[in-house]
Amino acid sequence: MFNAITQSQIYVLDQDEALDFYVGKLGLEVVADVPLGFMRWLTVGVPGHPERQILLERPGAPAMSEETAEQVRELVTKGVMGGWLIFTTDDCRGTYKTLLDKGVEFTEEPTERPYGIDCGLRDPFGNRIRFTQPKA
Repeated sequence: MFNAITQSQIYVLDQDEALDFYVGKLGLEVVADVPLGFMRWLTVGVPGHPERQILLERPGAPAMSEETAEQVRELVTKGVMGGWLIFTTDDCRGTYKTLLDKGVEFTEEPTERPYGIDCGLRDPFGNRIRFTQPKA
């Protein structure tokens, strides 16, 4: 059957703003940026791991009608689309400090959990992001 997940998708309202956040602040790298005419295929990933990509998709054609796309954009604006990303790090507190210094706003500071240390933030479009330092 399956042997990998290669791409996941989250909705963003502005792909250039998403690039600034995901690449400029979080330190991900662009894996693909392809104008297809009907959409822009824009993926990012953890540096050195192009096999796992996040599609930063603007709601619209060809996946949905303009009427539906407008409804989805309204939901994204309200922060209720439910997109999630979870990353791992070797140093949760250090990563938190680095991102805080870059102006990233957090919803939760690094916290000890049974599985390690993690914290939370949201991207400019309301998608939830967590990163975790797993217990050794």
